[in-house]
Amino acid sequence: MANLKSLSIDQFLTQLAAKQPTPGGGAAAAIGGAVGSAAAKMAANYTQRKKDKESGAAAKANELINALDVAPLLKAADDDAAAYADLQRTWKESDMPAEEKAAIEARALSIPTSLLELCHEQILKIHEFLPHCNNNITSDAKVGIHQLAGSARAAYQTVLVNSPPDEEKMRLSKLLNEIRDLEDEILS
Repeated sequence: MANLKSLSIDQFLTQLAAKQPTPGGGAAAAIGGAVGSAAAKMAANYTQRKKDKESGAAAKANELINALDVAPLLKAADDDAAAYADLQRTWKESDMPAEEKAAIEARALSIPTSLLELCHEQILKIHEFLPHCNNNITSDAKVGIHQLAGSARAAYQTVLVNSPPDEEKMRLSKLLNEIRDLEDEILS
């Protein structure tokens, strides 16, 4: 499979819609998160006016610009596809050593877990920036939060498919609850 970040949007969506194992929901979650991160970064880039510099808002915007990196989100899309391909091998190769199988299963769980954590982290940073955002483009920063929130929830679905321990489900559910509370706040 081609590196997903090198595909056009149309090519990615065509591959996602095809009857093939990858890319799948995990890659869709990661790409969606990258879109959200980019939307919020754009809002920060628009918070660079003279009055933003004088008020300190531009400095806050620059902090957000430096914090929002779509590269790990795009990498998660490719990592998820590779992890699923490996996971499929565990179902087909009956002679696979138990240690190898366990390592593959752990990686398949770690990728959506890390994606959810990254979405949560970026949402917190965007939310912190909102009071400083150029008022004419605050909606785009909020779009970033909502897009990342959807990606976090989608990543959680992939986590659940990989049978995490109950403690991990509870920990990640708490992160999702924090995200939901922030979304509720900006929707009111």
